[in-house]
Amino acid sequence: RALERIPLGVASNYRHYEPYPIFVKDGKGSRIHDLDGNEYIDHNLCFGALMAGHCHPAVVKAVEQELHRGTTFGMPHDQEWELAEEICKRYPVEMVRFGSSGTEVTMHACRIARAATGRDKILKFEGCYHGLHDTALVSVKPKAEDYGDPEAPTSVPGGAGIPKASLANVVVAAFDNLASVERRFRENPGQIAAIILEPILMNVGLCLPQPGFLQGLRDICDKNGALLIFDEVKTGAKLAWGGASEFFGVKPHIICLAKSIGGGLPLGAFGASRAVMDLISQHKVFHGGTYNTNRVAMAAGLATFREVLTRDAYAHVGNLSKKLTEGYRAIVKKSGLQAYVASAGVNGALMLYPQEIRNYRDWTKIDIDLWRHYWFGMVNRGVLAQPYWWDEQWTISVQHTEADIGQHLAAFEEVAPALAKAQQERGLAHVGAAGH
Repeated sequence: RALERIPLGVASNYRHYEPYPIFVKDGKGSRIHDLDGNEYIDHNLCFGALMAGHCHPAVVKAVEQELHRGTTFGMPHDQEWELAEEICKRYPVEMVRFGSSGTEVTMHACRIARAATGRDKILKFEGCYHGLHDTALVSVKPKAEDYGDPEAPTSVPGGAGIPKASLANVVVAAFDNLASVERRFRENPGQIAAIILEPILMNVGLCLPQPGFLQGLRDICDKNGALLIFDEVKTGAKLAWGGASEFFGVKPHIICLAKSIGGGLPLGAFGASRAVMDLISQHKVFHGGTYNTNRVAMAAGLATFREVLTRDAYAHVGNLSKKLTEGYRAIVKKSGLQAYVASAGVNGALMLYPQEIRNYRDWTKIDIDLWRHYWFGMVNRGVLAQPYWWDEQWTISVQHTEADIGQHLAAFEEVAPALAKAQQERGLAHVGAAGH
């Protein structure tokens, strides 16, 4: 029935995989059930949008109360400034505007950066994903034949329908490579409005920047009159109480938030200094949206900030993350699997490659066939270890327990020897051979 009326049978291309995706019936706490009645420990968590876990009592209570007051009015209300104040407490911004998704807020962040600088071009990094608008959907997963120069990658559209004019205003650089960024600024003098990036590259599994890279980007922006945009759609809630700015000690000019800040409801936000955000107040930049700050999502956001993602909660999930990461590393070593485990905050990923990747092109060497055996092996043991796609990572919610982590590791301990055996029999010549 789904295939008859919905392209690929799913509402987002990311949810489609062979032979068919898991269709979910319900979720509670750290677990979900599929339509066949199978139970899974959930570390997918809606691609990282559910650090609160499923049906967190504080979020459910807040949403239920709002449903009896009205869902949305298209008029201002008290929750707007209350949540803006909560965001400004945690992140280095002075003013905030809201949206309903990461795509929306990164789009508006790029627009306001262009307005603030009077420039058209945005610099992004090869392999970084910032949503579905034309500026963002460039060089996210380019094919090898389209790469171009390693330090000056070609701007490759992420699919049909992206105008050439949009591509002309997107400059692509190599992640974790300041020389590449400096070169791109030299090649486009006085034309780049902003650099946008995930502070941790989280669409190649998980790739942490080398020390000094993020501060180096801020310095390059300041030197060239550009703005630095942190796309914290994933990292904003899941890395630390104060996001990547707190974790790395680097202050961007603009921050974008979404996913886990809404406690499972569609909520996004972007913020910056008063001087930048005043471009909206002065009617120089237009920002709007019918469902912006709908009361149900805002109530969920307030509950998430005030009652769910507390400093005590970060201590709890930090402990679980350490146990899961250390457990994976011990099993990898014991089994002889040629792989490593990357982690930061409540995020982690099994990287099926013998050495640490530093950028998108390194990531394409990941053994996809072996990855599929890992993912299905874990699912068949009741653990949704992370989203199906090998460019994603696991998330630990505030509702996960030590027992959940123990069950996750027990499943991996059963799967890892078979992966190591297959890897040894095939040899590393097969790594990346399945094609990305």
